[in-house]
Amino acid sequence: MKIDRLIGILSILLQQEKVTAPYLAEKFEVSRRTIIRDVEALCKAGIPIVTAQGREGGISIMDGYRVDRTLLTSREMQSILTGLKSLDSVSGSNKYQQLMDKLSVKQGLILAADSHIAIDLSSFYKEALAPKIELILSAAEERRLIGFDYVSPRGEGRRKIEPYVLIFQWSSWYVWGYCLDRQDYRLFKLHRMTRLCETGETFSPRDYPPYDPSPEKVFPAAIQATALFEPSMKWRLMEEYGPESFEETENGRLLFTCGFTDMESLFGWLLSFGPTVELLEPEELRPRFRELVRDIIKKYNGDV
Repeated sequence: MKIDRLIGILSILLQQEKVTAPYLAEKFEVSRRTIIRDVEALCKAGIPIVTAQGREGGISIMDGYRVDRTLLTSREMQSILTGLKSLDSVSGSNKYQQLMDKLSVKQGLILAADSHIAIDLSSFYKEALAPKIELILSAAEERRLIGFDYVSPRGEGRRKIEPYVLIFQWSSWYVWGYCLDRQDYRLFKLHRMTRLCETGETFSPRDYPPYDPSPEKVFPAAIQATALFEPSMKWRLMEEYGPESFEETENGRLLFTCGFTDMESLFGWLLSFGPTVELLEPEELRPRFRELVRDIIKKYNGDV
């Protein structure tokens, strides 16, 4: 993609005093004319690039604007490139590894063979996920509308959105954009999408607000719940909500407090703990939770 190439060209120019257009063309496997257009694009973006003709000519960044690459240590650069490489785990290709190779002019100084960190962003749905990510990224860059069938707790329906940001959060992939059906910004989980496609329509980017990744903003709490857990469930509470979400009582049980978006989400989560949890508050939900448990028992044992 063009943006990958522009980042690569800029990185090389920051690390070398001067390079030639043929050198860059060979490095990025494109024509010399394409490199010239890329350099023009960088200039329009405000990067002060100088080109000189002749035997000693070449492409360079204007003196005084060059960033000293020692501002990034080898460890910092390795962390950046490791994160970049992790995108290959969902793209189904090694294009980001190739970009790493282009960014790392002197790889021996930047990439260590014994890296102590590995990031895998893939999932059990990798085969279906990779083409979705590729399509959404392309549509966001080219300002094209996308459409898809979406399954949510409120039912199923066809959606059309202006895609703006692709997000990996809470162990899943999402796209954030402007939903034309709801006339508002929405977050959609890729796993819940089917029949994803470009609609053939383009859109003019809105002056959209920055995406706020905080759970309080994305999933505003409508119910403040308090529950008492058996000590054996400490690992789950720590894993899902953190050690600050509960207090240990004198008898070792765990007093948990947290907000939930709706009653269905709260009840579904509590049921996954079986008999190791008791809902304390809101007190008015205790009878409704009890009725839900009774309905479940009826499916297996008949009337209670």
